[in-house]
Amino acid sequence: MKYILFPTLTLLFSLSVFAQETANVSDDSKYDETVTSPFDTVKNKKGQVLKEVIVTANKEKKPVSALRSGLKPMDTPQSVQVIGAEIIGQQQSIRLSDVVKNVNGVYVGSARGGAQESFFSRGYDMSANNMFKNGFRYNAGSIPEVSSLEKVEVLKGSAALLFGNVAPGGILNMVTKSPSFKKGGEISMQMGSYSFYKPSIDIYGPLNNTIAYRFNGSYENSESFRDVVKRERYYVNPSVLFKVSGKTEITLQGDYLHDDWTPDFGTGIIGKEIVDLPRNLYLGANWSNGQTKQSSVSGLVNHEFSKNWKLNFNTSFQNYSRTSKGTERVQPAANGDWSRPLGQNKNLEQIIGEQLSLQGCFTTGKIKHQLFTGVDFENSFAQAYTFTFSPTIYGSGNIFDFENFNQGTGIPDGTNTRIVKTTTNRFGVYAQDLISITEQFKVLAGLRWSWQEAQVDTHDLTKTPVVITEANKLKDLAFSPKLGLVFQPTKNMSLFASYANSFTPNTGTTVQGDAIEPSIIDQFEVGVKKDFWRGILSTNVTLYQIVNSNLAQTAQFKADGSDNTDTSIKVLSGETTSKGIEIDITAKPTAGLNITAGYSYNDMRYTKTSGLNGSFIEGDRLVRTPANTANLSFFYTLPSGVLKGVSFGTMANYIGNRVGGWNSQIVINPTTQVQTINDREIPLEGYTTIDLSAGYEWKQFSILCKLSNITNELNYTVHENYSVNPIAPRQVMTSIKYKF
Repeated sequence: MKYILFPTLTLLFSLSVFAQETANVSDDSKYDETVTSPFDTVKNKKGQVLKEVIVTANKEKKPVSALRSGLKPMDTPQSVQVIGAEIIGQQQSIRLSDVVKNVNGVYVGSARGGAQESFFSRGYDMSANNMFKNGFRYNAGSIPEVSSLEKVEVLKGSAALLFGNVAPGGILNMVTKSPSFKKGGEISMQMGSYSFYKPSIDIYGPLNNTIAYRFNGSYENSESFRDVVKRERYYVNPSVLFKVSGKTEITLQGDYLHDDWTPDFGTGIIGKEIVDLPRNLYLGANWSNGQTKQSSVSGLVNHEFSKNWKLNFNTSFQNYSRTSKGTERVQPAANGDWSRPLGQNKNLEQIIGEQLSLQGCFTTGKIKHQLFTGVDFENSFAQAYTFTFSPTIYGSGNIFDFENFNQGTGIPDGTNTRIVKTTTNRFGVYAQDLISITEQFKVLAGLRWSWQEAQVDTHDLTKTPVVITEANKLKDLAFSPKLGLVFQPTKNMSLFASYANSFTPNTGTTVQGDAIEPSIIDQFEVGVKKDFWRGILSTNVTLYQIVNSNLAQTAQFKADGSDNTDTSIKVLSGETTSKGIEIDITAKPTAGLNITAGYSYNDMRYTKTSGLNGSFIEGDRLVRTPANTANLSFFYTLPSGVLKGVSFGTMANYIGNRVGGWNSQIVINPTTQVQTINDREIPLEGYTTIDLSAGYEWKQFSILCKLSNITNELNYTVHENYSVNPIAPRQVMTSIKYKF
């Protein structure tokens, strides 16, 4: 077999110290055709024909969208991890939780009744404000579609400078596949245990010389290892790229997800023990149902004034709705007696986002600058509906004798009694500059000013006419500075240190009755990044400390000096500290082999509390924060020889010991002043899951099989103490794919 080769050869040395030729292979060449190469001999010896050339060119790493500024990861004084489409496909990832198993220190904190997955990083919940899609804040109340993703970016640590009000643990940005002027695509079918079926399509190409398109779509129909539980969802993601000129591009994109699912609150907890029930036993009413709809449209304009100056304008509109009805909250008594509570929910949100930014490179004398500045605005309008039932329960009995449980009859309807409407406006202006004092010493300095306003209106539907209560507008103003130092003794090594802060809005008032200010959280980070052997092996080691030194707590006294028992009257006097270490390793030691490994240690505790009635306990670890997490995966496709196209791989993921439930509280008897502890913490043991994969690729066809959780490990994700969902048992997944 021969290839068309262009007259550019680069001599690289593999880890085994053998020299090999690398070349650019024409995209238009067909591998099954015989074509003549101008370089058809080895060592210039006539007649010794190269039968095959393995392409191992050292490609430059693509920019990370979450950085927004165009900075290279090596120039960024914080940890960045990117999981690309290749790994997502090799591991046959179905959910976002499958993808983040490759990111150390990021883990699923709870499954929230099967409606969504909540992710944590460095001890902080990412699900409220830290989830993004193509750079825009994304409502995390759904389970996003993975098949359309080009990559998942995780920017660890503080991202407040670029994204405003985000928790300091880091942000997760999902990047969807983009249009291409190269024609191609694939169709695939995934099939697995418990009647899992998922066909999908991805096609792309040019419409003419200036317009390219892409269309992703998938349909999923599946049951579950849990009885009764099932899911049906479909997703479409069209996009169009307009090449207006050599300097201007416009990308339009839309996506729509429709997800029908069964609410499942798992098993129950009695005291501190998870109830020992069969993993498959579903405790809810058989008619329980949920539906999520999520759609968005966005536009991106990129314009290059010159090689050094670029202007970006992004706009986005998102619409989200989620409804559910059924039985929920499995909370049995000590002897197992339990009455199933009814629940009905409806949540809506619309988000409009606008971003305008400018990138520029210039010099002042011998000092180089990479400037990034801009403004952003976001408007969110959310509605939360409250429903009541009469009676409030549906079926009762003993959880250990569920076969004789009174299952109830009919499907009750709830009454909408309240609607809470929340309007939130966010605005920010920011600027940062990467200052290259020399080729080795660089300084990243930036500042953001954020303005946020929230208005909550409560509509009481039990009154005639409807009573509307308007709460005082909550306004927050905050500056978010960032300063980083980077030292690069070589082009492949970077040592960095940084300081940044972020803010968290608070509810409640001060003792004087004023709105309480936001909490300002400081983060310190140091680390080293190193690429070995021209990027064959990349490592990243980071140490961090995050301190919220003004955590809002209940005030001890009122303004008149009397004891305060109102928990809405607060003071910024508490403190939490999160500190730890993260180690990332990625390697491609030879053609066809990908290796990813990581380890993280996190210690997040209350380091200062008031000691008042209802306060948390100083020194207590925060719930849902495992001390240790680790991951290891490799995937190898044989690039040549008799077994060319054969692939195999494995993945191991470890989640350490953690605590579920709620953090314990101090209880002080108002009469005797005797202090006791309300112990609400549930110890959870760590666990490891291991997956194995094997496949074969022949021309345009490929098949890949995965056996997940091969040891059939049993463990749980726990949301507080009521959504205690077992992880999936041993399962098989097969993917058949055709590329064209």
